Order: sequence, then structure tokens, then C-alpha cells
Amino acid sequence: MLKKLIATTALALVMGGVAEAQTPRSGGTIRFTAPYGSSFANLDIHTSNRAQDEIWAKAIHRTLYNWDSTNNKPALELATSVTVSGDGLVYTYKLRNDAIFHHGRAMTADDVIWTFTRLMDGTKAYPGARYIRIIKGAVEVEKGQAKEISGLKKIDDHTLEITLTEKVDPGFYFYPSMLSIYPADEATKESFNARPVGLGPYKFAEYVPGSRLTAERWEKFYKPGKPYADKVVVSIIGEAAARDVAFRNKEIDASILGPTQYVAYKADPNLSKGILEVAEVYTRVMGLNPSFKPFSDKRVRQAINHAIDADLIIKRLNKEKAYRATSWLPLSSPAYDSALKPYAYDPEKAKKLLAEAGYPDGFEFEWTATSNESWGIPIVEAVIPMLEKVGIKVKIKPVEGTVLSEVARKGEYQAFIWSLSTGPDPLAALKCFHSATPQSACNYTLFKNPEFDKLLDEAGAAADPEKQIANLKKANAILYEEAPMWFFNYNKAVMAYQPWLKGLQPNATELAIQNYEEMWVDESSPAAK
Repeated sequence: MLKKLIATTALALVMGGVAEAQTPRSGGTIRFTAPYGSSFANLDIHTSNRAQDEIWAKAIHRTLYNWDSTNNKPALELATSVTVSGDGLVYTYKLRNDAIFHHGRAMTADDVIWTFTRLMDGTKAYPGARYIRIIKGAVEVEKGQAKEISGLKKIDDHTLEITLTEKVDPGFYFYPSMLSIYPADEATKESFNARPVGLGPYKFAEYVPGSRLTAERWEKFYKPGKPYADKVVVSIIGEAAARDVAFRNKEIDASILGPTQYVAYKADPNLSKGILEVAEVYTRVMGLNPSFKPFSDKRVRQAINHAIDADLIIKRLNKEKAYRATSWLPLSSPAYDSALKPYAYDPEKAKKLLAEAGYPDGFEFEWTATSNESWGIPIVEAVIPMLEKVGIKVKIKPVEGTVLSEVARKGEYQAFIWSLSTGPDPLAALKCFHSATPQSACNYTLFKNPEFDKLLDEAGAAADPEKQIANLKKANAILYEEAPMWFFNYNKAVMAYQPWLKGLQPNATELAIQNYEEMWVDESSPAAK
């Protein structure tokens, strides 16, 4: 069973001081940004697998585990301790008795059971179901064969027993915000979707669609003395140029940088003092729908990987703010195989493969993309002439971020380009391609390969970490060979932060997602009061 990622130094590169030996100051407002689109999906975080929505959710909600950015591993959040059975399948949690929902009631085991059961409602296709499936009996609920998850057992109000189907570390599965614990008595009310109630350090105050979400300090938060700030305002600023103007005008405290800004900020003597860089566990890909006839042939998929000069795009458009991808698992994954080399840029080989597949004159397809400068339409526009050289024509279908998510989950595309989470646990990441994982969860390309399934199943049952890693590397190599996607790059996330903002964490699972209770602003902030 995997217990850790690779060394912290390989995951996070910090420029400028982030962790500073200063006494945290109370008061003021943290002015954060949601940079990945022009909206939030809605205020039910269970329905979204987008980082854009998790950014606000971390203020209001909490999950059974949280991500420890310092040690790069999951840590208990809503439980004080856990014991594990000798066979590694039964986890008994002592839940916190001081976790108070924002409507005033203490969390109990019933809330965890209700939340996990809700997520397995097969009629809703909640994206978080992919993680709950490791609990015994969860799949039966998803299929409508049972109403209760047999692997969830309430011992008492603050003791919960979870039986797993595999020997995995559940911390890697139960920390994303899409698994936030809801209050069972409130979440069924219609008002919940407009005014969410959570366990986080801040309680919901206001949401202005397309503009911002505001949350206020929750005085009964279970971490003594926290949060520090009075308020958190998450502004929706999807355009890089707009974030740049707001940051330079000191209207926001932090901003995710795109490639162009990255170069400009590094060259600026003042702005360069406040930059945080992290090698994230995200892989940028073009997903290829096998129901579109040309993409059902592996040779066509391989041809596309050979036809695109990814290195040139990373250099010219991504400004080196990325790492070349080989397959699904990123550089920071413990199952990354350095012996696996990227597809070589070879247009002639691409033409040969297309001819062998029956497409000597190429074909035309529709490519769904957002405006994101790092992995959206600008990248597609650079790829189009490369594909035209081998006879493949492209029509761009522009969509907003929330639409892209639904398009991929429903299979309503011929090709899409997206930045997808590929960690931190390689087994959980690779399960997106297991034939038992539905398209609505994360098997967007409906990948099916018996050998791949067998390797993952054996990895899940392996007691020997070395055997598990070996199996996962072989599975990742199968993805490389089968090429269900064009593997573009692994993300290097970069955040600029103002000198008055303290307590940022180098979160390798998604830099824009922060534990707001750890952050504070000093008296020099324009929003210090």
C-alpha cells in the first residue's frame, strides 16, 4: 500500500518566502480568485469535479481527510484517530466531537454515512462516486441493488467503521471536496443548494453568480484560534489579463499565472518576490472518443500523438511552464516511469499509421475546448496546422468550463482538451481507465483493456509496495501504447501572491486550492480591516 509520494523538493519549488516565522494576525479579508472559468457550476460541491468549484468549497466544507501539503500526503481531518484491521480492509474512525455544522449541530457518523450513500446514487452520477467505490457494498447501491452501503457501520455517534474492497490507503480517496460531509438534516432541503451548510472555517454569506462568493468566519470551527481572517472573498476571474490587472492594482491577494504572465512576473524585480511554483499532479490531454469511428482504431490515435510537436508548443506557448507528458501518470507520481519516452514528433510515421488504418487522405473531427490559454483554444489553434500536414482537419467547438465537464462525462464529444487530475495516488488515478469505472466518473474515453484491468486489480490486492508500483508502471505503459488520448504535458502551477498574504501552502494536488484557515493578511493589506 502506498504511504507517501516522492520527496517534497520534487513537488514544490518556492520562490520568495511563503512559510514565514511571524505571529498570525486576526482580522481582515482574504481576497482569493477562481481562475478556471467564468462561473461556478453551482453550490452543491458533490456535483462538480472541477478545481474551479473546489476553490470556494475549501472555505465552507470539510472532508474525512485533508491534503497535508507540507508532508505531501493525506491526513485525518474530521476524525481524531483511526485503527486498521490486520487484513488492511477495515478502518475504524473516531470522529471529531467538536466539528459543528454552520447551522449549529455537531457532526455524527450518520452524516458521513448519509453523504457517502448520497454520492453512490446511480441516477445522479456524482463524480465523487469513483472514490466511494472502494467501500464494500457501494457499487450495489450505485446499481440500485441495495439502499445501504454494507461497508459503512455506525458504532456510535462518533465512531464509524468502513470496510474496503481493496488494500488501499483511503486517505488518497476521501480528501477531495466533492466528498464533503453534508448535514443530513439540511442537505435534503431545497434551500441547501442556494445556501450551503458545511463544517469549514467559513460559513456561506453571499454568492453573486459570475462574480464572487463571500464567506464569513465560523466562530465554532474546531481548530482553536482559527480561522484568522474575518472573511474570504473568492472572485471569479477566468481571464488571465483581467487577473493581471486586478493583481497589479492590489485588488486581489493571489493570482494563478498563465504562461505569458509567468515570464513577465519572473522578470519583474518586485513581482518576482512573490511567486510560488508547484509541480502539480495534473496531466493535460486531448481525449479521443472511440465511438467516433476513426478514433476507434489505435493506429489513428497513435498517429495523432506522432503528428503533434508537443515540445514546440510547450516552449512557444506554455513558455516552459509545463513538463512534457509521456502517459497518464505525472512526474511527481511514485509510479512514474522515466524509461517511458514521449511519442516522437514524426509526421511521416503519422501518415503511415493513418494509411494503414484506412485513412490515407485523413479525416475531419470536432474538437471541444475552452478558452484556457494553457490547455484550451490557443493550444488547439497551434495543433491544427500540424494535424493538417498529415491530412487531418479540425473544427473547433468552443465551450465554457462547466460545459466541458458535462460534455466529457456524458461522452458528447469527438475530442476534448482538458487538464485532469492524475494523482496523488497512482492507483486511484489509473482507475479512471478501469473498465468498471463509468464515463460519468472519469473514464471519459470508455477505455477497456483486460490486461490493464488485471494489473490494477492485482495492484489493489498487493501487500508488497514494490509489486504494486511495478504493476502500476505496466498499466501506465499500456495507456501509452493504446493512446486513448494525446498526452500533452504535466502542469507546473504558478501563483503570484501579494507581500501581505501569509500562510499559502504548496499544494501539489492543485495549487489554487488552499486551506483558508491557515492564511492571514498583515496590516499592509488594503483589506486588513
